Formats: sequence, structure tokens, C-alpha cells
Amino acid sequence: MVGLELFPDSAAVEGGELALGGISSGELAAEFGTPLVVYCEETIRARAREYRAAAHGALVVYGTKAFPNVAVLRLLADEGLGADVSTLGELRFAQEAGVPPDRLVVHGNNKSDEELRAAAEAGAGFVVLDSVEELERARAAGVERMLARVTPGIAADTHEAIRTGHVGSKFGMSPEEALGIRNDLEGLHVHIGSQLLSTAGAQQTLQWLNGFLSDSGWSPNVLDLGGGLGVATHPSETAPSISELVELLVRGLRADASLILEPGRSLVGQAGVTLYRVGSVKRAGERVWAAVDGGLSDNPRPQLYGARYWAVVANRAAEEPWCTTGIAGKHCESGDVLIDAVDLPEPRRDDLIAVPATGAYTLSMGSNYNAVPRPAAVLVSDGQARLIRRREALEDLLGLESA
Repeated sequence: MVGLELFPDSAAVEGGELALGGISSGELAAEFGTPLVVYCEETIRARAREYRAAAHGALVVYGTKAFPNVAVLRLLADEGLGADVSTLGELRFAQEAGVPPDRLVVHGNNKSDEELRAAAEAGAGFVVLDSVEELERARAAGVERMLARVTPGIAADTHEAIRTGHVGSKFGMSPEEALGIRNDLEGLHVHIGSQLLSTAGAQQTLQWLNGFLSDSGWSPNVLDLGGGLGVATHPSETAPSISELVELLVRGLRADASLILEPGRSLVGQAGVTLYRVGSVKRAGERVWAAVDGGLSDNPRPQLYGARYWAVVANRAAEEPWCTTGIAGKHCESGDVLIDAVDLPEPRRDDLIAVPATGAYTLSMGSNYNAVPRPAAVLVSDGQARLIRRREALEDLLGLESA
């Protein structure tokens, strides 16, 4: 099957049908409905172990915003990882999952006093200051261990909306500002962007950071090198392995400091597959349109970042593709297109479409556009599936109304 390398480690074609974690797509859809985001436990654990093995004792914390979920956070904590949280909500998810306080790193470019107090009360390992202004408020809140997020002026090779270290970024402070408060800090944080598909950004970061520390004479106790490693979402893409990137960072850093790494997408992105049910099928010129029962409300990345995805007909995964198909969402937007063109067996109503590499920044960025409830998520392993996020119901949405 073309594109199988994009799917979780446990994915296989069994009896002509795509199986995940030892369970057929049809069984999963029948039990839990569609759209459905299926997470493979084997894949998440494997990625966590690869990070820990390559990090040589560095603290690895999960970038919770990729998919804030108590079951996933608990699984990663079981593998020795912590959590990088950027809001009070994400902090509460991590606490509910039992993430040890010393493995919590608290971010946010506009932390409220309430969030700073919550971080202090939680005993979070570190709070990352995003501006000099935060220093006094963090002290007043009782925060003790602080890092400064520095903007190094590096324009990462990724979509402009997910660059974070360039000049003019909304994130971080200047190197000079960080130097001005270094006596109050445990160290520095640097993160240049997300969905990085080469090591070029890491090399630039190391070059800048090594030079900055050498020139300034600063010897911080802690250096947080952020995250950002990308995941291929289309067969035309490739990404560095976790070990390749982490070993580059560990070997290349010329500083005697404790390290923190903050992966998100590379822990859960490939682990997730979204299953959709085909509804309307129509021909428009040379292309067939297959409309599915989800769309930008559960995966807005094609619209936000121009992300390219792949798909297979999960219930006929062994059939040869011959029909150029566009996968359209159900929302009242011309731009609600998950995949512009992919070669598939001719789609039919009630087919299952499986879109791989949707475990990160999809459901977590979802919405209720067109008053559509968000999907369920399940975790699969060794032929067993368990619900880790229930499907929203229309009653949930109407319950928010006060009229």
C-alpha cells in the first residue's frame, strides 16, 4: 500500500482492510462512529523511548498543545516524560494525568497572574518568561525557577505562521533583555518553529546559542532547546529521525548545562489516524470529489498552513488506486478541502477514508464550525481499543447557550 510509512507502527493491511493496533478500521468505525481519531499506543511509546534514549538524561517534556489529553499525558509520564504547558487548561490536564511537578515546564506569551500563581502552587519545575515584564509578576506569584525565552532572529524553514524565532516574533525577548535579568534566571529557552523537516534549523540554533553564550560569558544552569521536529504527512515528504536530531543537539551544544527538550508533533503526529465516512461522491471535470463527515472542524491545518495529507480507502486498502480524488469536508466553505488530489480506488458512499499523520494539531485545533460536534478519540493496542475522548453531542453545544 502506497503511503503505509505515514501510518502508525502497528498499521497493516489484513484481509484487504487497514488495521490499526490489531483492529480493523471497520470494527473501530462500527463501535465508535466517525469521524474518529485513532491513536496507536505502540507508536507513542516507541517515540517517547527514542527521545529518552537519545537525550542522555535530558528532561523531555511533551508539547501538550499538540494534543491535550489526559490518557496520552499519563502514558507519556509512564515513559518518564514531563509536560510543556502554555495555559491554565493544559496545566490542569497535566496535573490530572499525574505528571510529576518537577517535570512541568510552563510557557505562554501572555500569562495571567492566575496562571503564574497556578504554576507556583503546582510546584512546576520551570516557568519560562516570555517578556521582562513577567519577572516581577512571577516573583509576586511565588515562582522560583525561571527561564527566559530568547528570540534569536532565525527564520526557520517552515510555514510563516509557525515560525517563532524570527525578528518580529510575538514570542520571547531579545538576547540583551535576557542578559539584563540573568541573575534572576536558571537559564534560557530557544525555540524557532514547528514542523521542521530538516536539521538546518537545529544547526542554526546551535551556532547562534554557542556564539551568544561565548560572547556574553553567561553559563546558565539550564538550557531548553524547544521542540519543532516535523512529521511527514505526505509520501513526498521526509523528516529527520528523532535520534538524528537529538544527537545533533546533544553533541553540538558547547555548554555545561542541564538540557530540556519539548517535542510535541514528533511524539503523537504519526501515532494518529483519522477515519471518515464517505457521503456524497460526484465528478467535477477530471476529478472525483468524495465528501466526508468531517473537515476543517477536526483538522484545520490544510487551511491554516497549507498542509498536504494522504489518504487510503481503509475498507478496500488492497485495491489498486486509479481515480484522482479530492477529499472534501462537509462544511459550508469552498476551502474546506482536506486533500486536493490523491489517487484512490473509485470512492463509494459509506467507504471509510483513513488519513494518516493526524495525531498532532488537528483535533486540538478543532472547532464547532457549522455547529458540528467534535470527534471522539480512541487509543489502540494489541487488539484492544479504549475511548480516551468521547464524541461531542449536539446537547453539549446547546448546553452552552443562555437564551
